[in-house]
Amino acid sequence: MTNDSEILCIGSVLWDVIGRSSAHMRAGSDVPGRITMVPGGVALNIAMGLSRFGITPTLLSAVGRDAEGDRLVELCRSMGLGTGLLYRSDDLPTDRYMAIEGGNGLIAAIADAHSLEMAGDKILGPLADGRLGSADTPYRGQIALDGNLSSDLIAQIATSALFAAADLRIAPASPGKAERLMPLIAHPGATIYVNLEEAGLLLHAPMPDAAGAAAALLGRGAYRAVVTDGGRMAAMAGPGGLVEASPPEVLVTRVTGAGDTFMAAHIAAERRGEMPDPALRTALAAAAAYVSGDVPS
Repeated sequence: MTNDSEILCIGSVLWDVIGRSSAHMRAGSDVPGRITMVPGGVALNIAMGLSRFGITPTLLSAVGRDAEGDRLVELCRSMGLGTGLLYRSDDLPTDRYMAIEGGNGLIAAIADAHSLEMAGDKILGPLADGRLGSADTPYRGQIALDGNLSSDLIAQIATSALFAAADLRIAPASPGKAERLMPLIAHPGATIYVNLEEAGLLLHAPMPDAAGAAAALLGRGAYRAVVTDGGRMAAMAGPGGLVEASPPEVLVTRVTGAGDTFMAAHIAAERRGEMPDPALRTALAAAAAYVSGDVPS
């Protein structure tokens, strides 16, 4: 194995096109605001968050060999992210995500991760060919994995020897893709990070609060579950029991990427040796700083 990465981030690496307005919006609203195009995707957002905490991540994803892909990879390199193991396709374009955010939160979003889905298990090549590991000597480090992968690939990962020894951290990417993660719930080394809506989709029943959802996910076979609920109490359930914490109250100026920031901060806190309660509070504080605009995109 030749890789020096501290953690792998597997999933979407793309461009975020975000329209933001301070006005409260509804379907059909036409308001003034700002439109930005920044590096994004769940795996990349987590990687950027980890980098801000002094952790060196390596990206496993699909990025096109188009001009947008070249620019995206160069920006990732400039941030100290490992890009040498990305699958670069000649015939698949670089993916995009588009969202509209108003003063009342996320109005709508579309994730175009078709190239990542079409690339399939090609992005996992380094885990099988000896660069990061193989079926006989699987990767033993941390892996942050997002739900933008295809359902077939997620099902393959759930039983793959390549992931059997990993400390697997899982994010659904969006409520619409949460149920893709069902095969991974029982993975013996997995921590699943979901919001309350996503937890309800995985459990096929609405949950009243984060604590109940985290406990119910353990009841379904999860090793560890972390559940957030916006500005309300968050919870983590695992072998050590259940802990809850309330996020700081802040003025919300953006929402896209908040969950990814939370997950990165929680991973970083645990790597520093923080116990469950302070690690959860650290992650909530980082997410609050992000949504308030105190952390750069």
